[in-house]
Order: sequence, then C-alpha cells, then structure tokens
Amino acid sequence: MSIEQFTLLIHPFFTIVAVFPLIGIVSYFAWETRQRRLEIKEGDKSKIPPSVGLNHVILGKWLSSAVVIASLIGLARPIIAKNIIKNELWATNFFQFIFIILMFVFSIISFVFLFRSRGKLWRGIFATLSGMGIVILGCQDGIFRRGNEWFWSHYYYGIVVSLLMIFSVAIIDDIYRDRSNKWRNIHIILNCLALLLFLGQGITGSRDLFEIGLWTPPPALVIKSINLII
Repeated sequence: MSIEQFTLLIHPFFTIVAVFPLIGIVSYFAWETRQRRLEIKEGDKSKIPPSVGLNHVILGKWLSSAVVIASLIGLARPIIAKNIIKNELWATNFFQFIFIILMFVFSIISFVFLFRSRGKLWRGIFATLSGMGIVILGCQDGIFRRGNEWFWSHYYYGIVVSLLMIFSVAIIDDIYRDRSNKWRNIHIILNCLALLLFLGQGITGSRDLFEIGLWTPPPALVIKSINLII
C-alpha cells in the first residue's frame, strides 16, 4: 500500500474509531433522558439516574466535535492531494492556496469559539461561520461529490450531518431555557434525521472506497486470474 492509498484510510479510520461509537452512546443516553423525562411528567418515580441528561449533553458535544473533525479530514485529503499538490497551487494560484489554508483555520477557530460562546447572538454567528467554512471548503476542486446522484452522495450526507451537529451545539442553551419545548422538539427531529444520515454515511462511504480502489493486485495474480477465466 502506497502512502497516497494509506491517506485515504485516515478519514474512515477516524470515523469508525471515534464517530460511530459515540453515535451509539449518545443515542442511548438520548433515549434514557427522554424516558426519564416522560416518567417524571406522568408523576412516576424514575429509576433512571438524573446523570443521563448531563452525560447526553457532554457526549453530544464530543460527537459534534468528532463529526466536524472527520468532515474536515475528509475534505482536506482530496483538496491537498488532487488540488494543491497536483496543480502545484502554491506556484500557479497562490491566492487560492492561501485562501484554502485560511478557510481551514477559520472553520476550526469558529467552531472552537462556538463552544466558548454563551450569548445567543454569538452562538448564532460562530455556528454560521463554522457551517460556511465547511460548505466553502466542500466546493473546492478535487473533492468527489457524485453530483449526478446527490441524493445518494457520501459528500452531501457528510456536509448536511456536519451542519446539523453544529446547529445542535448552537441551540443547547436554548433547549434548557425554553419552557415550551419548541427547541427540544426541533433538536429531536433534526437529530433523528442525522441518525438516518449517519447510517447512509456507513453505506455510501464503503461504496466510495470500493469505487476509488485502495488495492491493486500484483501482475502475477492478474495473469493467473485471466488464465483461469480463459
């Protein structure tokens, strides 16, 4: 396996090790939190500990961070390999080269500030800037988008999931302050959609790896296979 082929595995490796385990854990705590809330609302004494809500929030932030990191890794690899290095962008288009680097830095800083912001206005600003950064990076040359099948595209699923995770972080404080449960219901609906998209990510990601092709059989094996067919 060449270094170029190995770099293709960084994004799926991080997703499998960090993102998908967190999806299961966060989904479990989300279910437990809702069940506890419903039991208390009906006047029953719940056996589910109060800590499930806090755990859901903490691990939910971890999941959002892991998804955004995975998306940036997934965008960085093709941009670097198929755009910056292939086109020698630092020599042919220095402005675009600097712009891409600054967009990565800009997106990361905006997402970090989103976690540190407490005011509703600033959370909205940094959530918007983080989302814009990811979308703009996703529009760069070199990325495999499958635009003719956008409804079954690993790229588009990933962008939407990243935006949903950013939005979830931005509305955490609103969920607990809103007595009408409007933001809580929005959070539930959007994250159920995100869960479906995560399942789609597992399928489309595996398919795209097969299409890109990581392994090239040695010539002797190819000749042997041809002889067997003949």
